[in-house]
Amino acid sequence: MFKRMVEDIRTVFERDPAAKGYFEVLLCYPGLKAIWMHRTTNYLWRKKIRLFARVLSQVNRFFTGIEIHPGAVIGKKFFIDHGSGVVIGETAEIGDDVTIYQGVVIGGVSSEKKKRHATIGNEVVIGAGSIILGPITVGDCAKIGANSVVLKNVKAYTTVVGIPAREAGKHIVKDHLPDLDHQKIMDPVKNILDELKVKISQLEKEIAALKKMSGLK
Repeated sequence: MFKRMVEDIRTVFERDPAAKGYFEVLLCYPGLKAIWMHRTTNYLWRKKIRLFARVLSQVNRFFTGIEIHPGAVIGKKFFIDHGSGVVIGETAEIGDDVTIYQGVVIGGVSSEKKKRHATIGNEVVIGAGSIILGPITVGDCAKIGANSVVLKNVKAYTTVVGIPAREAGKHIVKDHLPDLDHQKIMDPVKNILDELKVKISQLEKEIAALKKMSGLK
């Protein structure tokens, strides 16, 4: 357990350049406290001590602003930056090296007692305010742009943005570190409009050529 805690602290330094010292990380990073408490509540949940697990998860929410259901399965080196408003549902499964920002919701779309929440792969980055709904799969190394609403599966190494989220392109992950250059995310709607402009321009030229051939003005 101690090794995991040290790994979590190192993860904060890797992902957040604002982190200056160990005491600052221990005292000022609610995401770190939330994941430590979740490991306790998840252990209790798996041991069928579920009421106590739920109570502790609500204590966790009160002190950190982050709500993680005790049943959620979360991998190593999970980093929540800022954290306020994050909600992770009961049947969510999150891989290793995942980074999420404030306001992210991994929610369900069914009242049935079955798999209702997303499965998130390894090395995924989920931007602030994003909502991922239903038992979908987000592939390894995917990026979800801020304020996106994801309703369908996301392929590995793919960036999605928008409401509903649409594929904006592919990217490469270097040195197994998350790509945090959110300002470089492409806009799929703009790309479509740019393509339409090119096609309209070509059509106008063809129409002008036909008019010239037929003697029309």
